[in-house]
Amino acid sequence: MISPASDLRLLRPFGLTLWTVIAPALAVLAIGLGKPAGAVSALVMGLLLGAAIMAAVYHAEILAHYLGEPFGTLVLAVAVTVIEVSLIVSIMLGEGAQAQALARDTLIAAIMITINAIVGICLLAGGRIHHEQSYTQSGVSAGLAMLATLSVLTLILPNFTTSAPGAFYETKQLVFVAVVSLLIYATFVMAQTIRHRDHFLHQIADANDHAHEDAVAPTKALAAGGLLLVALIGVVFLAKNLSPMIEGAVASAGLPRALVGIIIAALVLAPEGFAALRAARANRVQTSLNLAIGSALATIGLTIPSVAIVALVLGLELELGLSMKSTVLLALTLLVATLTLSRGRTTIVQGVIHLVIFATYLFTTIVP
Repeated sequence: MISPASDLRLLRPFGLTLWTVIAPALAVLAIGLGKPAGAVSALVMGLLLGAAIMAAVYHAEILAHYLGEPFGTLVLAVAVTVIEVSLIVSIMLGEGAQAQALARDTLIAAIMITINAIVGICLLAGGRIHHEQSYTQSGVSAGLAMLATLSVLTLILPNFTTSAPGAFYETKQLVFVAVVSLLIYATFVMAQTIRHRDHFLHQIADANDHAHEDAVAPTKALAAGGLLLVALIGVVFLAKNLSPMIEGAVASAGLPRALVGIIIAALVLAPEGFAALRAARANRVQTSLNLAIGSALATIGLTIPSVAIVALVLGLELELGLSMKSTVLLALTLLVATLTLSRGRTTIVQGVIHLVIFATYLFTTIVP
């Protein structure tokens, strides 16, 4: 006869809720089905994608509790970005010259989603519940300074160099920017985790920061880490498999193809977005900002070196320079983020401003 305690262990392997174990496994298995053949298979893949996203958030929370801040947010940001970069590289290897603008489109979409959409939603949701929320300004300011530098070097400066025509870097310039991008991101990680860790931490007396929860066992943390990786793989590649149907829907609606990239980027970044939202609602806006800014930095700092290597090996050209419209929106985003996150306190006002900029980005993509 199975005891109630045994039943509980069967439902919670390694102390994890059963659905968070099953969902990532099913999502990865669904990758093998390839692109959906019809509406029913697309619906099933969409449901599995949503379940994998929520499972990833669940396991990221466990890791954050076990590792402590800022290591927990760093793990999620880096894990998502590494898989996202792998997806970009695989598409580049498959499509060759047709994917020369893929990195640029991914980078601008990721910056707009993380700094405007995720930050905006978190500040709005957190401000509605807690009125004002505080954070450590020094770490946020350092992250924004690094983000501004990387954004200009990778997405704006190519339009103004003369060694290569148009929005391209010459080979030596591309190598230089790739090295600088990796160096800046490595500096950010070192500052966040070792040299200036306290700049990325902020304790709030009434925050729901797991202070009163039981400690996470190492076996549970290890299982959560492995399942987080599985869930993120499922999220990225299910999003890729669903992209043809999304492209078809966008084309049928007469919308620009650039919207497809934004939708896919939003799906890939959804685990970080939900984790940041939960933190903001629990009055831990520092964690939300660490996730958003860290994800934007990781996207540029890891994507540019990776795609530069692929481009050099395959002899491809990378179109990195933004259009004038995107340049204006990127400049506005960086300026407003510097102003809204310069006080050490946030309200719904800053959230609304960032969401308006993101809405403008979406609208001008649909109606260029």
